[in-house]
Amino acid sequence: MDKMELKAALEACVIDGMLSVRVTPKASRNAVVVEEGPEESLVRVYVTTVPEGGKATKDVIKLLAKAMGRAKSTLTLVRGETSRDKVFRVE
Repeated sequence: MDKMELKAALEACVIDGMLSVRVTPKASRNAVVVEEGPEESLVRVYVTTVPEGGKATKDVIKLLAKAMGRAKSTLTLVRGETSRDKVFRVE
């Protein structure tokens, strides 16, 4: 999936201004993947950082913003500060 397809897939996953993601910390590489399902798409974010002190969440915001072509300030964590399942408000 190239950058333009990823950006379009991520924008399609934003529902009512909210984006739900599943985070995998301590991965071997940083990546954003959209898995197409029969009813809905699942956004997975892989980060190499350890999940302590909010470091992984900061890297997730950075990766998502870059993939969506937006500023980091347009993504706000709404739910899941310490969870692998996170919900972001996209402005």
